[in-house]
Amino acid sequence: MHTMPSATAAEETGRRVTTLELFFDLVFVFTLTQLTVLLTHDLSFATAGRVALVLVVLFWMYGAYAYLTNQVPPDRPSRRLLLMCGMGAFLVCALAIPRVFEDTGVVFGIGFLLVVVVHTALYTRSHGWDSIWYGVTNALAALSVTGAGLVDGLAADGLWVLAIALQFVTPLVAERGPGRKGGRSAVLVRARLGALDPAHFVERHGLLLIIAFGESVISIGVGIGDLPLTPGLFAGAFLALALSVALWWTYFVRDEEAAEAVFRATPPAARWRLAMNAYYYAFLPMLLGIAFLSAGVKTTLGRLDQHPHWGPALALSGGVALFLAGDAAFRAVLALRPVRHRAATAPLALATAAAGVRMPVYGELLLLVALLVGMLAVEARACEAGRPAAEPV
Repeated sequence: MHTMPSATAAEETGRRVTTLELFFDLVFVFTLTQLTVLLTHDLSFATAGRVALVLVVLFWMYGAYAYLTNQVPPDRPSRRLLLMCGMGAFLVCALAIPRVFEDTGVVFGIGFLLVVVVHTALYTRSHGWDSIWYGVTNALAALSVTGAGLVDGLAADGLWVLAIALQFVTPLVAERGPGRKGGRSAVLVRARLGALDPAHFVERHGLLLIIAFGESVISIGVGIGDLPLTPGLFAGAFLALALSVALWWTYFVRDEEAAEAVFRATPPAARWRLAMNAYYYAFLPMLLGIAFLSAGVKTTLGRLDQHPHWGPALALSGGVALFLAGDAAFRAVLALRPVRHRAATAPLALATAAAGVRMPVYGELLLLVALLVGMLAVEARACEAGRPAAEPV
């Protein structure tokens, strides 16, 4: 005789990410693709900094939607339709990105404001009208970004920074809205914010990372273009793929399951801040690293036998270094061990750019792959020997 699964068993298992959420993530990752396009057109420090500004602003609202659908599942028509409107708003932002610092900044801002409005409307369905305080500061951030589209230069950059500052104070504003004097009220708010499904939350961000890795694979095809498929070109393509696979291994072989276990062991009142630290602040450099790496692959794969300029060389090495730094921060936040191998390898990866400009592109790709494989091998041996628990962070 078959029995229905108990509520406890369902809670332990957690719910799965829906296909609509995955569809939403595909649209969001298009913004990452467009950021790569923006960076590819001008591989300079100024553009890299602006790409970082845009990603910080966008990923804040992606994280807000991931948190939202964790607590408000898109399991009825009204919620699905609103979530689709959010997808459309992110698409507007993505289409405006390549010229966002030229003539499409206002379009981007309007699309981003719609992203905020849809998110706030959906959030009121689980947290009531108290959640409007999320919307106030997020809307001010969207208006700041819109204003950036009306000015140029440092003034525009300053408004983007203001938008990020407004986003960062949003949790404090939401927690200490009108009528709240701290104490028991604030504790209850933190507990409600922390009442997330660990399995769904971890899986959602893992799937986002997988889709982002897909961008690095697409960049291989874009970089090759219509060039003749020679053995040398295949070798370069396989090296670029090996680089993405090594970064995939870095996160997905151990981190995901361990992260879910940590979340389950964390009290709800502390869980939401853990989620922000691990899946926003630490995830940002990982996603930015994939974007930089993709830009580097696009601009170098068609010229494998040439010495790259500093821009492409730094995009390749900096992308790997950023990903490793973010993953080390992710592990440190969740108290996963070991951390020091990844933290130590990040600056080494960045340093390969100095050698990269003095050799063909093959050389830098091979150095980065060898560095990652060596790191993973040393780390695996340390884990097997049972030393990670005793190792310092």
